[in-house]
Amino acid sequence: METLLELAIGYALVCVLLAMVFCAVRLLAGPAAHDRVLALDTLWMCGMLLAIVLGIRFGTQVYFEVAILIALVGFVSTIAMAKFLMRGEIIE
Repeated sequence: METLLELAIGYALVCVLLAMVFCAVRLLAGPAAHDRVLALDTLWMCGMLLAIVLGIRFGTQVYFEVAILIALVGFVSTIAMAKFLMRGEIIE
């Protein structure tokens, strides 16, 4: 049973890292600013998933707390960038 869990965690790590590479490519070569904001938001989400998978792999609580922090910072930064794209300013 542990081998199956280790295989699943390894597969999840590879998938998340591959998704992060694709998001980084979209972030660097996105044709519009909206595409880049979406890529950055997805990159935040992939970072959060990576922390969760590593938390399951190593069995520590620290990774889950890091995942919560990544989710909070990612949400706030995405909202700020979306507001900047819509109105041209963040703080009114």
